Amino acid sequence: MDLSILNAVALGAEAPAPAGGGASFFIVIIVMFVLMYFMMIRPQQKRQKQHKAMIEALGKGDEVIINGGIAGRIDALGDSFVTVEVAEGVKLRVQRASIAQVLPKGTLKSA
Repeated sequence: MDLSILNAVALGAEAPAPAGGGASFFIVIIVMFVLMYFMMIRPQQKRQKQHKAMIEALGKGDEVIINGGIAGRIDALGDSFVTVEVAEGVKLRVQRASIAQVLPKGTLKSA
């Protein structure tokens, strides 16, 4: 009986292996967040700044494409709305933010 108790005590007395990986786990998480920032968040912010600058630089007579794919020429500008002439006598009033692209001058004449 003495031997079984000694064996049980000897088995329980061994220290478990250290779990480790605590610091390395946090390093991996931090690296993943940094990668997500540079691959997803930063490019999106850059596109938003470019779009905002394009919207602010709009002028009467600029040829634009609206988000729906409609091309036209800016007829009138407002604070938040723009009037776009898509055909002779056909004018659409759209939000400034819905303008997707500014075309080079003369693009609509050649199309």
